[in-house]
Amino acid sequence: MDPALCHSEPSIDTTDWKEIAMEYGRYCLTVHVPSDCAILTMREIPVIASPGNAYEAAMDHPIGCPPLKEIIHRKGKSAAELTVAIAISNITRPVPYRGPDGLLQPLLNRLEAAGIARERIAVVIGNGMHHPSTLAQRAEFLDSEILTHYQVIDHDCEDLTSLSYLGPSETGGNVFVNSAFQSADLKIATGLVESHYMAGFSGGRKAICPGLVDKRTIEQFHSPALLESPFAQNLILEGNPCHTEALAVARTVGVDFLMNVTLDRDLRLTGVFAGDIEAAHLAACELVRDYVTIPINQEYDIILTHGGYVGRNHYQAVKAGHNALPAIHSGGIMIVAADNRDEEPIGGIEYKSLLHMLKLQGADHYLKMLQATGWRFTRDQWEPEMWAKIFRKISMDRYFYCTHTIPRSAYNLIPGRCGLDLLEEDADGGSIKAVQEMVERAMHLAVASFLKQGITPRVAFIREGPYAIPCLTSSETATR
Repeated sequence: MDPALCHSEPSIDTTDWKEIAMEYGRYCLTVHVPSDCAILTMREIPVIASPGNAYEAAMDHPIGCPPLKEIIHRKGKSAAELTVAIAISNITRPVPYRGPDGLLQPLLNRLEAAGIARERIAVVIGNGMHHPSTLAQRAEFLDSEILTHYQVIDHDCEDLTSLSYLGPSETGGNVFVNSAFQSADLKIATGLVESHYMAGFSGGRKAICPGLVDKRTIEQFHSPALLESPFAQNLILEGNPCHTEALAVARTVGVDFLMNVTLDRDLRLTGVFAGDIEAAHLAACELVRDYVTIPINQEYDIILTHGGYVGRNHYQAVKAGHNALPAIHSGGIMIVAADNRDEEPIGGIEYKSLLHMLKLQGADHYLKMLQATGWRFTRDQWEPEMWAKIFRKISMDRYFYCTHTIPRSAYNLIPGRCGLDLLEEDADGGSIKAVQEMVERAMHLAVASFLKQGITPRVAFIREGPYAIPCLTSSETATR
């Protein structure tokens, strides 16, 4: 344990603290929190008992467009002559593609029943600016049947030879899109609709932009000019410049059919929305908005949350901290546990470099750097920009980051306080038990710091981590 922390840690009575279960990626932690800790949780929503029947029903009765069979008939070619491209999400999204309850196989069955041969169907992984998928990653989220019998293509936003130019979009930007997708006679988009901290909601148009477009379009989508808008926020579509940009690009590309799903806190299917890329997506957004929103009437001094599935690396774990911002008092303390299980548990080299720059320069100076004349847009610069939004509300020394997968030698890149410094023994913390110790000791120190000021802190745990969206119901916030 950091000697400074050990020396300063006061003794507090924790005998009445309660035990809670906390998701930690692939695992579940059992941690103790103050007895009056509020549990902020999403509304329960019915789970679909038969996913297979739900996929079929959604395709039989699409929203805002004809069924696939009629769309195929209108193409003016025989089904045997048609080519099909299906855009899918990459491994960073928990879309249920794989397994007996996956959405891809029913869709492929429907296409083949209409007379389209497997050899003429391409599955295009919408990586956006993420690195191409590895074979191990493909095997994790796609069935071997699909990997064996269908062409699977990784989108590369920097490979100009794999892109087609379509002209300007409604917003004026030049649109370059994946050629394998664009050249297909029938274009289908798939994905997951959940809250999104930039675009309001994921899914729908995001399968195309940023999923399948060129580097320059992604740079515009992730530019400070868009991200710093007060409307570039969770659950907001109207006036959201990220949504407007993505939708304009998707309209330019043209998508024949959408198949989106919604999931509950345990990643179980709650809805299937097939049809028009705009109408079906909006219907899914309304369902998501209804159950992920957690009304709160106060901000809290201490927030405990986790990275969920998406926190597979530090790059993605920003969503846990960012989405908790409405619930934390300015100057409060945030504790985040994230199972960063990727091969690169922090992220790519560009992200690491920019993240370290954020740590060195601070939130305000990092943003000024991105906005400076002559600044050259750099891959992944937007994710530290989103981290900066966290550190504008709470200082880096009041943010605890707990994981068992990042070695101490790499922690110097990461803003905030290192969970490893909280361990009793000097170790790299490579166990789940170590993460539990990190979280509990961070909570202990956080509570003690407020009690030392004569303040009994208001504490809350966000059960669903990055998937839940606390919303303050009053514009007035208590002061300390």
